[in-house]
Amino acid sequence: MFEYSHPANHPRTGGSTAGTALVNAWAEVLGDQAEGLSSGAPDDGELIDRIRALEELKAAASAAQARAAVEFDASQRRKQAEAGVPRADLGRGVASQIALARRESPSRGGRLLGFAKVLTKEMPCTLDALTRGKISEWRATLLVRETACLSLEDRRRVDEELAGDPDVLETLGDRQIISRTRGAAYRFDPQTGVKRAAKAESERFVSCRPAPDTMTFLTGLLPVAQGVGVFAALSREADRLRATGDTRGRGQIMADTLVERVTGQAETGQLKVEVQLVMSDRTLFGGDSEPALVPGYGPVPAQWARDLVRGRRPGQEPGQDSEHDGQRAAGRTTKQDKQEERWIRRLYTEPIAGQLVAMDSRARLFPASLGRFIAARDQTCRMPWCGAPIRHLDHIRPHRDGGETSTANGQGLCEACNQAKEAPDWKAQTLDPPPGSTTPQTVETTTPTGHTYRSTAPPLPGSRAEDSAGDRTGGKPPPKGFLEACIVDLVWAA
Repeated sequence: MFEYSHPANHPRTGGSTAGTALVNAWAEVLGDQAEGLSSGAPDDGELIDRIRALEELKAAASAAQARAAVEFDASQRRKQAEAGVPRADLGRGVASQIALARRESPSRGGRLLGFAKVLTKEMPCTLDALTRGKISEWRATLLVRETACLSLEDRRRVDEELAGDPDVLETLGDRQIISRTRGAAYRFDPQTGVKRAAKAESERFVSCRPAPDTMTFLTGLLPVAQGVGVFAALSREADRLRATGDTRGRGQIMADTLVERVTGQAETGQLKVEVQLVMSDRTLFGGDSEPALVPGYGPVPAQWARDLVRGRRPGQEPGQDSEHDGQRAAGRTTKQDKQEERWIRRLYTEPIAGQLVAMDSRARLFPASLGRFIAARDQTCRMPWCGAPIRHLDHIRPHRDGGETSTANGQGLCEACNQAKEAPDWKAQTLDPPPGSTTPQTVETTTPTGHTYRSTAPPLPGSRAEDSAGDRTGGKPPPKGFLEACIVDLVWAA
């Protein structure tokens, strides 16, 4: 889905890039050794020595990356200042370029750049230990993290005390490093505990991430008093309901109570939320087992998706609620029907490639319906290796340069990637697919250094290789007017 290429004038050897050429040569040597490792049959002692040497090489490479990141940041800031960029905007897009080079998300790139600055400018002993392979990048990160609330002077004192002797530091595990760093920080700055608590409380958040079997992890990072209080309240309610004969498990009651109290609904089944469901006509009408897609979550089982569209609880057999089914068959609307009403809007796709059809607008901002359309197509931020939720709808060719407000010129980006793209000398364009190709929309982003990265819209349900060959239609292409290969259902609970 993602591609990377060097700029056209990027030298591979000689001059200022000799270091890069040497590193590339090391990578080739390691790759050649990996291919011949089993045939060479080295003894076990040699293998352990090699593992240790490679671990030290990884640490040294991390230190080299940190130094390169700091130099790159300084260079980019100088060039932006010379170009007249306002002081407040200096450095915009730098972390994103580092993230792309390291195949990381922009938020991770920002953390890596901050870590590099602290390591190279404020903690020389830790940097030396990392350079010599005495500690891993993660353990260096722990030292940087645990001294974040200290002044520059105190941070350097802690750095010298803990990392001044690399041979001792090498023997410490993660917990020992954390414990000793905190102990030293408390000695040098007795108020550091208060500072850490205040900083930690400011970082409270709630997140939602996919879990197996169409479940999700809803996670909250809260101050200890609030977190313990929430859990105690849910526990008391579960104990009370269990004592009155509720047959649900204790964990089930706590989960249902959490949903009911957060949403304000009397029952968890009455949630008034939007769920986008992307599935092919074969899955919806033909009983096909091809998974459907819930944007923001991922693939879901075909039968689960059909049950959701048809108003049944996922996994419920048609005859399990005979009274309700009988009333529905008689033409009467039940209370359950009102709770299970579904409003469906269908957006069709080109039948072979599975691409959503284009919608155009002359507006400067993307209309809400067109925004939902693009979000359903892109699923997550389109910047390579990001994967964050879509927050902004971006004109690939800027509107100020004549770019249209359309699906062809639109992409979904997170806030960080959209802001990085607005930095000087960032460019983006859509690439036309080869004649006869069914490749989805591809966006090529060029950074100020001339490196290019390509992002192709993810395939949607219904875009199968055998479809393009006509295998599922008796060797013939789908007839015009045939139900298109993909339906986007915006499913609203009543």
